[in-house]
Amino acid sequence: MTVSPSPSSPGESRPPRLVVSLCTYNEAGNLVPLVRAIRHYAPHADLLVIDDNSPDGTGRVADALAEELPDVHVLHRSGKQGLGTAILEAMRFAIRGGYDQLINLDADFSHPPRFIPDLLAGMDRYDVMIGSRYVPGGGVDSGMFNARRRLMSWGINTYARLLLGLPSKDNSGSYRCYRVSKLAELDLDQVQSRGYSFMEEILYWCRLVGCRIGETPIIFEDRRAGQSKINTLEVIRALEVILRLGLSRPFRRRPRPATAGRAAHRS
Repeated sequence: MTVSPSPSSPGESRPPRLVVSLCTYNEAGNLVPLVRAIRHYAPHADLLVIDDNSPDGTGRVADALAEELPDVHVLHRSGKQGLGTAILEAMRFAIRGGYDQLINLDADFSHPPRFIPDLLAGMDRYDVMIGSRYVPGGGVDSGMFNARRRLMSWGINTYARLLLGLPSKDNSGSYRCYRVSKLAELDLDQVQSRGYSFMEEILYWCRLVGCRIGETPIIFEDRRAGQSKINTLEVIRALEVILRLGLSRPFRRRPRPATAGRAAHRS
């Protein structure tokens, strides 16, 4: 479904048009309470659920929400295609729908919706706002990560900062707000990543078009239901993609503008 801007009265300044994207795979137990929480903290936002044919029926839950709530839209995909491609779908949806801002957060409550107002507040100064675990005030829920995983997360973020020239401290987290007009300057078709390395790569491309990147502290919490989907193979792929991008940095030119691509639909 293509979304049309809501009309404003003459002389009335409207708030930025915001869409919040949730990329889901087996999140049936989380989706309804998460949508309720998002609507509490961002009552003016539209929501886009992108489901990869979840075997637990997440797609059916999303459809039921869309029937109940007119600001919920659903994109069904044929199978598990990766977080990166799902967020790209959300970016194209936001560009095509004429939105001003796009927030993405994990659909398992590890990114608490209570931090949405902080992300939005930062958009007065920045083009990309990151919900960051690694700035003062941010962190990870006590006992959630063991020492090995903490070291791995720190290592990947440091690796990305050095190779890609990123100013931000938390480059692997997906809890972010993007200015859609800047996303429209990107060539989204050239993004290589399909999985979790997408998070570092898209920041790299955003920097190339002059995006100002800010961070606001969040607490990364344990998921409420279901199982984590990140694995060692995803980490290895992320390292490979970051290395390729880093080695090609001296030869990169400003990307071509994005194409909105095929329309997302509401079922």
